[in-house]
Amino acid sequence: MEEFIDLRSDTVTQPSQEMREAMYKAVVGDDIMGEDSTVRELEIMSADILGKEAALFVTSGTMGNQIAVMTLTNRGEEVIVGNTSHIYNLEVGALAALCQVQARPMEVPNGVYDIKKMEGLIQEKGIQNAKTSLICIENTNNLNAGYVVPLDNLNNVCNLAKRNNILVHLDGARVFNAQVASKTPVKEIVKNADTVMFALTKGLAAPFGAILAGNKDIIAKARWMKQRMGGGYRQAGFLAAPGIVALNTMLPQIEIDHKHALILGKGLAKINGLKVEISKIHTNIISGSIEDLPTTIDCFIGKLMQKGIKVKRISEVSFRMVTHYGVGESHLYEVIRAIEDIVDSL
Repeated sequence: MEEFIDLRSDTVTQPSQEMREAMYKAVVGDDIMGEDSTVRELEIMSADILGKEAALFVTSGTMGNQIAVMTLTNRGEEVIVGNTSHIYNLEVGALAALCQVQARPMEVPNGVYDIKKMEGLIQEKGIQNAKTSLICIENTNNLNAGYVVPLDNLNNVCNLAKRNNILVHLDGARVFNAQVASKTPVKEIVKNADTVMFALTKGLAAPFGAILAGNKDIIAKARWMKQRMGGGYRQAGFLAAPGIVALNTMLPQIEIDHKHALILGKGLAKINGLKVEISKIHTNIISGSIEDLPTTIDCFIGKLMQKGIKVKRISEVSFRMVTHYGVGESHLYEVIRAIEDIVDSL
C-alpha cells in the first residue's frame, strides 16, 4: 500500500497497539440491556472527566449532536448555530431532516460569539414565530480553523441562554484541544452547557465513537433517542475499549499536535506567495491560501498528492492541514520542502 502523509483530518489516525489489544480483550455484554461493562466504564469515566452526571456512548459526533438536539428541543422550534459549525454544515441537513427544527445561523468571527447579535436572534413563541429553544455552540470553533473560544465568551453565551430559558448544547468534538491550548480544565469549559459532545476519533485517535454528556434526566432521554435512531448496540465493549485507552493515554499527544501545527504553519508562512496566518493557529489546524499563486487549488492539491501528501480543499483558493497522532516531526519538514518545490516550479 502506498504511504501518504495524510493531513486532511485528525480522523485518519490508526489505533495504537494498546487500543487494538483492548478491543481484542474487551469484556462485553448486551448494551441495550445495560449489561456491557466496558461501555459502562467508558460512559462513567467520560462523565467524570467532564464533570457531568451521566454520559452516553454513541457512534459519531454527528449522532451525538443530533441526539442532543432531539432531546433538548421540540419539533418546529428554532436553534441558533454558528454559520461555520459542523452541526450546520456537515451533518447532512439533519437539523431539518431528523430533528425537525429550524436553524438560525450567525457569524462567529475568529471563534468569538457576539452576545448582542445572538440576543437579537432569540425569538419568543408567537403566532408566526418559531420559538428559540436551543443554542448550539462549538469549541474548538470552525472546522477549518480550530479556534479556541474564550472561556468568558462561552459563559456569556450560557448566561444569555439561562436568562431566556434556553438550553445550550456544546459541540466539543475537539474540546480537549481547547483544554490543552487554553490550559483550562475541560470541566470548566463545559460546566455551564446543558449537554456536551466530544469525539473519540479526532485528537484522541480512537477508531470509533463519541460521547454525549449531561445530567441524568437528559441522558436517560438521549439514550431513548439513540435507540429510536437505530443506534442501540449489543456487544459493543470492543468498540468502547479503545476509547478508554484514548482517554487514558492520548491527551499528551494533543499538546504535541499543537506544537507540530505551529512548526508546520511557521514553515509554510515563509514560502513566498503562500498565505498562512500564524496568529490563527490556535490548535492543530492550519489553513493556507494560494490566492496569490499562479495555480488553481485542484492543481496545487494534485501536485501534493503526487508527492505523497494529502490535504483538504476548503475553498477555491484555500486548503486545510490537521496534525495528529499519525504525523511525526520529520513529516512536517517533508511537507514544507514539498510545498516549497511546488511553489518554486510555478
